[in-house]
Amino acid sequence: METTLHFYTKTSPSFPFLLTKRFSSTHVSCLSNQASSPSLVVVGGGPAGLYASIRAKSLAPSLNVLVIEKGKLLSKVKISGGGRCNVTNGHFFETMKLAENYPRGHKELRGSFFRRHGPQDIMRWFSDHGIPLKTENDGRVFPITDNSASIVDCLLNEARKLGVVLQTGKTVTNISLINEAKFELKIEKRTINFVEQIETNFVLVSTGSSPQGYSIASKLGHSLIEPNPSLFTFKIADQNLANLSGVSFQKVRAKLKLDHVKRNIPELTQIGPLLVTHWGLSGPVILKLSAWAARELFQSNYKGELLVDFTPDIHIEDVKSILFQHKDQLAKNKINNSFPLQFELPKRFWRFLIDKQGLDGEMYWATISNNNLNSIALLLKQCSFEVVGKGQFKDEFVTAGGVPLSEVSLSTMESKKCRNLFFAGEVLNVDGVTGGFNFQNAWTGGYIAGSTIGELASNISHENASNQILLQNNNV
Repeated sequence: METTLHFYTKTSPSFPFLLTKRFSSTHVSCLSNQASSPSLVVVGGGPAGLYASIRAKSLAPSLNVLVIEKGKLLSKVKISGGGRCNVTNGHFFETMKLAENYPRGHKELRGSFFRRHGPQDIMRWFSDHGIPLKTENDGRVFPITDNSASIVDCLLNEARKLGVVLQTGKTVTNISLINEAKFELKIEKRTINFVEQIETNFVLVSTGSSPQGYSIASKLGHSLIEPNPSLFTFKIADQNLANLSGVSFQKVRAKLKLDHVKRNIPELTQIGPLLVTHWGLSGPVILKLSAWAARELFQSNYKGELLVDFTPDIHIEDVKSILFQHKDQLAKNKINNSFPLQFELPKRFWRFLIDKQGLDGEMYWATISNNNLNSIALLLKQCSFEVVGKGQFKDEFVTAGGVPLSEVSLSTMESKKCRNLFFAGEVLNVDGVTGGFNFQNAWTGGYIAGSTIGELASNISHENASNQILLQNNNV
């Protein structure tokens, strides 16, 4: 027998919400209480949601804050950066330069967004909360412990200390407006026969790329830009490349060519480190290309041509001269065992080039024709690889697409479609390249949303207190 009860309940002493619960048992204990304080439900327990809840609760201690997460809290934070957590990037403090690292959002984020709460602010926040950070040579910022648990524990402990209620294993399956003043959320826990109906003043959607967030946005009047993967590696058709798995290059120039893209897109050429994997190519230069070309690659079914310059700082004529000079000076050396050091190439890759050129590695430099040397020079400057698919970048799972930025006020993170509805993080059509930029978007958006909600909640609390005083005076 199923019993439906309407009651106010307290999940914690500081968190009253109106609930309707359905249980398979008729034995239910209820604690009735009239909820007079404003309330916030954060849907999504990632970095944006946790940081926003902490900020809002700090500004409005009487605000009842509930964070609902269907999986584990801060799961992305835990695995990012190889388990070290790339908190932000310490090389881009200037707003305009910082915004350039966002393929979706680089125009919109040039304004006051990062000035409100930028990389230096989040670094200071963690330092003030007992988590010292370090900036590595490439700008990536990590906790000194090199352990993401430091970041996770800091956020969770601060939220709990402030009285934020954290609930996992639950999903928001429906949302509606009540008299255009409050939201009613339907929350389910699929492991048991359990449904909650929660009324709240404010809702923050920070669900990342989860369909749950897109569903909430759609039901409250928002359009959606189709989500596509971003930040992924390239699968390459060349089987011989697998023999180079683990080989890395400190600096290459890589250009992506796609059949259906006729116009010149500067961002489809990137410079940076390259890594060969057992399935293809990875490393920062590939991840940047995958981010900037996320939509074009999706439309091309992840097929295209990648042209790699392995000597980006040396002109092709100089490459030829270096090869000819090496031939003259080491004519009696076998080509497998000797190559110009100026190219700074791994030995295994040099042999790969020799094989690709169809040369016998046992032949001597003296016997190589000038035409073959010119061909090797061209391979070094424009080595072609056939992209046949996308791989997975385990440190970051990022999506391009989501709620359009034009439908959200970036100064408050409030919806332009629905009052008191807020968004932060990857649920919006914002994504950054690798290097801590996606987390920075989460911290900044969460901070702005939390600040706005906290200020609004404080005003409500003050109004309620004033009304209570007036009521008491009238009763005297």
